[in-house]
Amino acid sequence: MTIEIKVPVLPESVADASIATWHVKAGDAVKRDQNLVDIETDKVVLEVVAPADGTMGEILNEEGATVLGEQVIAKLEEGGAAAPAKSNTDSAKKEETKEAAPASSGKASDVKVPVLPESVADATIATWHVAVGEAVSRDQNLVDIETDKVVLEVVAPADGSLSEISAEEGATVTAEEVIAKFVEGAAGGASASSDTAEADESDDSSDALSPSVRRLLAEKGVDASKVKGTGKNGRITKEDVEKYLKGGDSAAKAAPAASEAVTADLPTGNRTEKRVPMTRLRKTIANRLLDAKNSTAMLTTFNEVNMKPIMELRKQYQESFEKRHGIRLGFMSFYVKAVTEALKRFPEVNASIDGDDIVYHNYFDISIAVSTPRGLVTPVLKDTDTLGMAGVEKGIKELALKGRDGKLSMAELQGGNFTITNGGVFGSLMSTPIINPPQSAILGMHKIQDRPMAVNGKVEILPMMYLALSYDHRIVDGKESVGFLVTVKEMLEDPTRLLLDV
Repeated sequence: MTIEIKVPVLPESVADASIATWHVKAGDAVKRDQNLVDIETDKVVLEVVAPADGTMGEILNEEGATVLGEQVIAKLEEGGAAAPAKSNTDSAKKEETKEAAPASSGKASDVKVPVLPESVADATIATWHVAVGEAVSRDQNLVDIETDKVVLEVVAPADGSLSEISAEEGATVTAEEVIAKFVEGAAGGASASSDTAEADESDDSSDALSPSVRRLLAEKGVDASKVKGTGKNGRITKEDVEKYLKGGDSAAKAAPAASEAVTADLPTGNRTEKRVPMTRLRKTIANRLLDAKNSTAMLTTFNEVNMKPIMELRKQYQESFEKRHGIRLGFMSFYVKAVTEALKRFPEVNASIDGDDIVYHNYFDISIAVSTPRGLVTPVLKDTDTLGMAGVEKGIKELALKGRDGKLSMAELQGGNFTITNGGVFGSLMSTPIINPPQSAILGMHKIQDRPMAVNGKVEILPMMYLALSYDHRIVDGKESVGFLVTVKEMLEDPTRLLLDV
């Protein structure tokens, strides 16, 4: 059966998206919930996963193509070639294991924590992606190690397997600490002797979970160890989780039935709780936001902007812009250039407080709030006054992709004189953003929504967006804050001002 692979439904304020990366090619065998392609919007990167086991058929849109919500971008042949491919591979693996068993005692080496940035004292083991005895390839990611702001990957030094893991997930580690033992060559003895055991213990919690299953488990607060997996080697699928939530699991049904008479007067349904320690990144975000609320005299002023001129400009030049520069023309480049011009005119907003001094910055480094699977980060786009629209778009795309993959460096996260955050991609109509210390202000962009507006005595339907500027009243007065926001509004409503510097 042929299944159409479609672009997900896009946020209301996002008109289109682009194909960022295909992780498979036509003819590849894929598994249910395997990530097929990354689709990029102005602010977020969406993953499209396989709805079933099968073989990739035709790919209709290559990387870089502009696509719309729910557009068909590829076709998947369910079942068919995928099943035999698996069985052939399995038998081949078993033969290889038998032949390679004597070679399992290859060269042993230590898996160590990478050297940490100077300002970072220790780190936390976030996720082990392999289990002891599991065969891995050279450069395959073994473990994610999380610091206060970045996630470091430790990869396999060669083909082989882990013989021992000495630091479990959640453990605090220091630079160059040994966290596992690695054996080069074929899979270790534990793997060779556990082919049968894997079938008997198919619900082993060390089995990797797909991103979509991880998200569903987290959203519903379900412990993965309580869900019986029906996929290959006991892998948990989305259907398994949904069956568990509906009470399809016999063990889940048995407990309420046994105590029905005793608990008849208690609430019914799934009332479980899940307690998860905060990640280092989440702790850092929490502490910084709380510090911003407690240490600044924060105030927010609002305005609204007619986005019709920019939308018409994008429509007119989108195709030629993309052909010339190799990247889509999004809204964020207009926001960044408008903010840069406003910062030039209002130096107080481009300043910060250091003790009893006010530090005026004569450069323009703008932090761009990026939502990642691990939390909100604000990488810095530097020297925006020297960048053209294409340079801004390329810089934002690079930072967004690095943020998604957890590969932002400390240098890319430090500094920044002003922050732009765009909650509109998630549907936010209005908000009061919190300042990113030690900066003195932050601009919040929101959902673009058609509203009736009075224009020259007549009512017109226009695409309007609310702007919110939160600022530190200790350094920025009302006059400067309102003037700054009006300047941004004027620049966006008449983009020609950005070219003529008026």
